[in-house]
Amino acid sequence: MGQKINPLGFRLGTNQSHHSVWFAQPKEYFEGLQEDKKIRDCIKNYVQKNRRIVSGVEGIARIEIQKRIDLIQVIIYMGFPKFLIEDGSRKIEELQMNIKKELNCMNRQLNITITRIENPYGNPNILAEFIAGQLKNRVSFRKAMKKAIELTEQAATKGIQVQIAGRIDGKEIARVEWIREGRVPRQTIGAKIDYCCYTVRTIYGVLGIKIWIFIDEE
Repeated sequence: MGQKINPLGFRLGTNQSHHSVWFAQPKEYFEGLQEDKKIRDCIKNYVQKNRRIVSGVEGIARIEIQKRIDLIQVIIYMGFPKFLIEDGSRKIEELQMNIKKELNCMNRQLNITITRIENPYGNPNILAEFIAGQLKNRVSFRKAMKKAIELTEQAATKGIQVQIAGRIDGKEIARVEWIREGRVPRQTIGAKIDYCCYTVRTIYGVLGIKIWIFIDEE
């Protein structure tokens, strides 16, 4: 079970909740789903284009979307939000206009809130971006994974597992390499585990990064 289903979806209703909260009729569900994807893609593209490089990490932990009939509330959880808020609200307003143009919904109200998370490297998405940056710079995958574990230990987590798959270090045969530190009970529903699956394009080809972080147990 632990390898056949997304660990976050596996724990919905226990210690995980949906990142999108809205209701739609069956015929309108697909449109709402595409709208969520456009919002997330627009935010990630804007941040990637305008960010100042901070250890090669964009710093987006997750994006939560809450929708009503005439209101879209977007909450962006970031580890390094300084570049978005350092100019006051100018960049946030620019991001709002970009999203409205992408959705073609100028008559709907859109609110964007930036929330800084503590211990950024305790989040798997930020950690995966860090590893991806190291791999793009041709750093040894073992060194990158060990450094990621060191950063996670500073966040006081109970366990972490990092897995990289693909043509690692440019080898002709694709393989899977992984490393684990501490406990990672992936099949325990009561265990609060944060997870991400990240794709990185290198000069050798596409690599897949998966990270499980064991936070606590109920």
